[in-house]
Amino acid sequence: MKVVGFTFVRNAISYDYPVVESIRSLLPLCDEVVVAVGRSEEDTLGLIQGIGSPKIRIIHTVWDDSLREGGRVLAVETDKALAAVPVDADWAIYLQADEVLHEADYPAIRAGMARWKDDKSVDGLLLNYRHFYASYDYVGDSKRWYRREIRIIRPGIGVYSYRDAQGFRKPDNQKLRVKLLEATVHHYGWVKPPAAMQRKQETFNKLWHSDDWVAQHVAPAAEFDYSQVDSLQHFTGTHPEVMTERIRQQNWRYDHDMARNRYRLKDRLKQLVERVTGYRIGEYRNYKLV
Repeated sequence: MKVVGFTFVRNAISYDYPVVESIRSLLPLCDEVVVAVGRSEEDTLGLIQGIGSPKIRIIHTVWDDSLREGGRVLAVETDKALAAVPVDADWAIYLQADEVLHEADYPAIRAGMARWKDDKSVDGLLLNYRHFYASYDYVGDSKRWYRREIRIIRPGIGVYSYRDAQGFRKPDNQKLRVKLLEATVHHYGWVKPPAAMQRKQETFNKLWHSDDWVAQHVAPAAEFDYSQVDSLQHFTGTHPEVMTERIRQQNWRYDHDMARNRYRLKDRLKQLVERVTGYRIGEYRNYKLV
């Protein structure tokens, strides 16, 4: 079974992306990992080269910053990396620069890829998500956080990145037919030093909106205000091993008062239904679970 990872990144140092950890979490599962490194304002290329794995193949890209509607440039860059995946690969595993796999999930991922490798009715594999917020000690537990997404796809069937690169589609805008794996992506996109998070908010909103919109909706500040969140819970599990050193070096503190969690009655009822049945009311699904 041939498995290839793919990802894209630009300005990883400026925005404090855990992209090294992300790629390192892919390497044990893959025969090769394609990294599309966009032309950056700092040495992101050297950062990726410094991982030092012979499995990594870097392709050089230039982002089209005029693509400012709906995060389209992120999908374009994803597709550049995907296009470099060899056509003889059985599966391609995709991670974004702030997503990390846990080594405890490797057996389930390998087993799922092996089980459905020859079943052409399965286009991809769906993974669960855990969204960390503000620090490595808290996870979002409200319905604003998506709980699943496609991260393993079958190459050679015309799959392309959809909208702002959160998921994938097939030709004629068809949703992929997927199987759910008992594996979880650890998403650290909302865990950064407050100053770095503020820089990210000011810059990355420009991938979705005009300068006027950003000026009206993203208040200038030295640091991001992490208190503007609806609901969090303490994380009681373990982080991926590759994150150990990064977490040890965390140089800011965030404490969330659980009494400030804001649950509306209808949200509580939805949570109850999900706990009992596994069904999430009103969930957006960019896939067909088969």
